[in-house]
Amino acid sequence: MSSETADRVAVSSRPSTPLQTSWFEFLLDGSLLEKHLQKSNSDPPPVQLIIQFLEQASKPSLNEQNQVQPPADNRRNRTLKLLALEVAAHLKWDLDALEKGLTIPVLNMLLNELLCVSKVPAGVKHVELELSTLPPTTAMAVIIYNRWAIRTIVLSSFPEKQTKPGPHQMNMLSIVQQEKEMTENILTVLKEQATDSISVLEGALQLKKDFYVHTLRTLDLLASDAAANGETESSTAGLRISADELHCQVHYDLGGIFFQQGCTDQPAYKKARDHFRRTKELLAKLDSTVHVHLDEKRLAGYWNACRALTEDCDPSDSQNSPYNQINSLIRAHSYQAVIEAFIKDNVSRSLPNNFRRSVLREFVYRVQQGDSSLDEVCYKVCVCNAVRDALEGEVLSVRFQQLLLRPSKRMVDFVLEVCTLSLEKDRPSETLRRNMATFMKTLCETLEELPLLFLVSSHKLFMELLKEDERKFVVEQLRKRSATINLSAKPLPSFYDIPASASVNIGQLEQQLILLLEPRKIRQILIELHGMAERPFWRVNSKWEVPPDYINVILGIKDNLTKDLVYILMAKGLHCISIKDFAHARQLFSACLELVTEFSPKLRQVMLNEMLLLEVRAHEAMAAEGSKERPPPDLVSRVRGYLEMRIHDLPLRQVVGEECVAFMLNWRENDYLTLQVPQSLVMNNPYIKLGQLLASTCKELPGPKECRRTAKELWEAVVQICSASIQHKRNNDGRVGLIKHRESSMGIMHRSKFITFIKKLREPLVMTTLISLFVRLHSIVRDDIVNEVTAEHLSIWPSTLSNIQAVDVEAVAVTVKELVSYALTLNPNNQSWIITQADIYFVTNQYSAALNLYLQAGAVCSDFFTKAVPPDVYSDQVLKRMIKCCSMMNCHTQVAVLCQFLREVDYMTAFKALQEQNSHDAMDSFYEYIWDVTILEYLTHIHHKRGETEKRQIAIKAIGQTELNTSNPEEVLQLAAHKRKKRFLQAMAKLYF
Repeated sequence: MSSETADRVAVSSRPSTPLQTSWFEFLLDGSLLEKHLQKSNSDPPPVQLIIQFLEQASKPSLNEQNQVQPPADNRRNRTLKLLALEVAAHLKWDLDALEKGLTIPVLNMLLNELLCVSKVPAGVKHVELELSTLPPTTAMAVIIYNRWAIRTIVLSSFPEKQTKPGPHQMNMLSIVQQEKEMTENILTVLKEQATDSISVLEGALQLKKDFYVHTLRTLDLLASDAAANGETESSTAGLRISADELHCQVHYDLGGIFFQQGCTDQPAYKKARDHFRRTKELLAKLDSTVHVHLDEKRLAGYWNACRALTEDCDPSDSQNSPYNQINSLIRAHSYQAVIEAFIKDNVSRSLPNNFRRSVLREFVYRVQQGDSSLDEVCYKVCVCNAVRDALEGEVLSVRFQQLLLRPSKRMVDFVLEVCTLSLEKDRPSETLRRNMATFMKTLCETLEELPLLFLVSSHKLFMELLKEDERKFVVEQLRKRSATINLSAKPLPSFYDIPASASVNIGQLEQQLILLLEPRKIRQILIELHGMAERPFWRVNSKWEVPPDYINVILGIKDNLTKDLVYILMAKGLHCISIKDFAHARQLFSACLELVTEFSPKLRQVMLNEMLLLEVRAHEAMAAEGSKERPPPDLVSRVRGYLEMRIHDLPLRQVVGEECVAFMLNWRENDYLTLQVPQSLVMNNPYIKLGQLLASTCKELPGPKECRRTAKELWEAVVQICSASIQHKRNNDGRVGLIKHRESSMGIMHRSKFITFIKKLREPLVMTTLISLFVRLHSIVRDDIVNEVTAEHLSIWPSTLSNIQAVDVEAVAVTVKELVSYALTLNPNNQSWIITQADIYFVTNQYSAALNLYLQAGAVCSDFFTKAVPPDVYSDQVLKRMIKCCSMMNCHTQVAVLCQFLREVDYMTAFKALQEQNSHDAMDSFYEYIWDVTILEYLTHIHHKRGETEKRQIAIKAIGQTELNTSNPEEVLQLAAHKRKKRFLQAMAKLYF
């Protein structure tokens, strides 16, 4: 055999690594996916498959002109998305597994695809859906999505270790920033919709039936003709999940979001506690928890935390009573009792060390906040914890070692007392004795003052625990050391206490750096940190963020200490603004401004711009809380100065200009925006352009002829913003990023930025103008003359669109809903906006919600129907829509009563309604509200014909009232009608509100 042949045989005899299955093979063989997923160690694993399928399905294509086009909606891409869903179904929609393996953008795309294939109505908010009326798999898709939404909000609030790029990886910063922006955009949307997601899940808890979720089989049916017969929508299609299992999981997720909200909303802790209690009850009740994925240790931690925070103590609960006892003592300020409890616990060791340390951290925090009376409590709790650590053979804490560097006789006496009381009185184990002996030796080695050393070495415990030869050795070592102590003793450096434990000390200083808001203390700590280590301390907290526009300027500062200080002061100031802590934000920004003024004119102007934004937001926050005080002239002047500012090579944040324009609109500075703003700014800044168009339209609204010209310009700008276009941006390496769907527009700004800008406005006339514009645009693109939405000032807008195909219909529908909902948060009593919202519900067939709002509109303009509702509010069109709402809900008697409200009584509709025998309202109890004799006579006739004697008598009694006599003067008849109208509308309001 030749050597070449031998080599081939040797190679062929080695076990070969099986090739990884490629994503396209699953497209070619429909049965391959199920076989692949059944393998114990499938390669690629399920989560990786989801990423591959969605990445391929979202890849853009190139047209003949080599331009990037959005992913085609073809069979290949639809199949790939369905394969991704099938893998998730194989994982039984376990959000724990999906969240660990998928990024937020990928999981967002996956779950949106689930909503799509589950036929969740597009353009309708989930909170507006009635889960009980949806097909089981559709309802479950909505629940899964909203569970993920609140879980993601909670997970995003946890601290993360930030990736630190090396010196040759700084060019990766932009790519990382792009990914981060995408995640932040999704998180922003989820946080805005958090209240809706919570409402959806709370609604799911009201459903007592079993739930069904998509499986591989039901998803396969969706791709085949079998879906046409409705099999996938049947009540038993899919994987059955019992109501208790789902409720257990939903209670746990809701508990998590309420606990997270508790830091800013204290009552939320009680809601979290109730949900966690219910979770524990259901968990104990369930025989099988196949579909429940929760961390029971975390649940126990949540439960204990909630009970401590809500003062919910149950003495009968033996497992948690030690926690409750300590928390009760702290709340009662019985600090000596806390210390005694900790000493007793050194014997029983029932409290976990992390809980004991958290109690110490709480006391230290209070001392840092200025409560100096707790200094003694801090050191005593620290000693108790150190003795507990020593008994368990743990490393002594840095805080305790720092205490030993400044000892006193009183402190050493207390240490020895705790040591004595912490050993079991009867017969402590040999391990405990040896650990305590080691602790005594450590004390002797650490203390330097001879009187204190003698105090320890002569103590009874020292004599009992250490053998004679150990005692002699320790004493001899102390003698040798004491001879050199005075000769070599040097004062400790001022920046740190324990040079040998510098890394631990750095961690403590970093923790203080994260917590502090005083600029002077922040600077002092940074000086200390830079004295210990040379590294970028602006990376200590991943939640510290400065705008991308400024990052290069700040990181370009040569002095590392100054760089860290500027970055941290700005990041903390921006965080304070986000939580409306404007006082601390002013302090931080002022300190930062003072610092950068010394060396950088560019950064000085940046800080002046940020301080302007701070003052604008502070004033807007006061206005949102009800303040009517106009902004000071100085602030208005600074806003104008910013809008007109032109400094070369100065980084500008778009949000500053955006909020300045919104500020001018909110305070009706229309003259400046329409007449005084330089034309060059209008051409270059889209927000100023939009502000000018809005200001011009609002200013000229009383004069329709002049208004139509400016209104047309505003109309054209908004239509272009709402025109559909999608772009895909390539990364620096040339590859198209995963799910990089970026909304683009032919208009002056993206639609998402337009919506964000709108939600900064609050001036009523501006909001009315925008609502009017979008209502008209919505009516044109829907092209439904019968079911049009109404609003004020519709006549100023064009009635046709030249390029209607280019307008994104769904985007317009969503925008008009968001706009009206936002407007009603500003003023829930604006009758015009309420009617518009009611019309939106009406045209989308949500009749109960529509009727509720029509009644609200009447109530707010008539002091809850004590006065007559103005005819321009309850026009014939509104009344006819109220009639249809009642009819669609089978409330036929209400239909007959409302028919009287019309200018010309609609007898045909009233008679037809009264002929209906299957009425869901109170029927004859509404007869007292009928004042039209013709309708009452018809009622008498129809009940006589049916043999309904009692109802006939009620109708006869109603018609027999003297005030309804047709011979009465007109004033009497009108008064009778008005009285019945008022009472009927009040009864309806009580029924529907």
